[in-house]
Amino acid sequence: MKKAFILLLLVATNISFISCKSDKTASKTEQKEDNAKFSLKKAESEINFTAYKFTEKTPVGGQFRQVDIISGGSGETIKEAINNTEFSIPVSSIFTKDSSRDYKIQKFFFGVMSDTKLLSGKLNIENDSIGAATIKMNGVSKKVPFKYTIVNNTFAMSGKMDVSNWNALDALASLNKVCEALHTGSDGISKTWSEVALNITTKF
Repeated sequence: MKKAFILLLLVATNISFISCKSDKTASKTEQKEDNAKFSLKKAESEINFTAYKFTEKTPVGGQFRQVDIISGGSGETIKEAINNTEFSIPVSSIFTKDSSRDYKIQKFFFGVMSDTKLLSGKLNIENDSIGAATIKMNGVSKKVPFKYTIVNNTFAMSGKMDVSNWNALDALASLNKVCEALHTGSDGISKTWSEVALNITTKF
């Protein structure tokens, strides 16, 4: 009985030690992020996108009003803060200045995809002007190359993605069907383009 008690005490002490060690590690990581010169969590980010309708490719703009930093996002330089940052974007945060359009995009585009309540991804900087964002959507992860500039502590990136690369043409067809009349141009053809332009700015 005495041996069992001692063994139980040793196990409990070991668990307590591991727990304390993990807490200290997390604390040091958080302290490092708090002390970093540049932090995405504290910066102001705008995630804008441009989709296209009609045969003549008329732009329709919108944005996502929420982005969550999952990992990384801090550093002594802006490039360091951006590089290897993991993020997620709730599709419910979409905003196009038209609540009816927002609802249709959420329900008939993202809602048709496989488990796509969030757009998740990771940013990688390759050199002083280009990088790539790995974006997961519809259960598929693909890279989106982007160009970027850093001026006056503002990071600005632009890129293009084609939703067909995420096996999302069925979702696009679903959206086009519900928006058929609104996406019918002067030629009588209803069209929603698979190409989407991305423009993101972050002010540190």
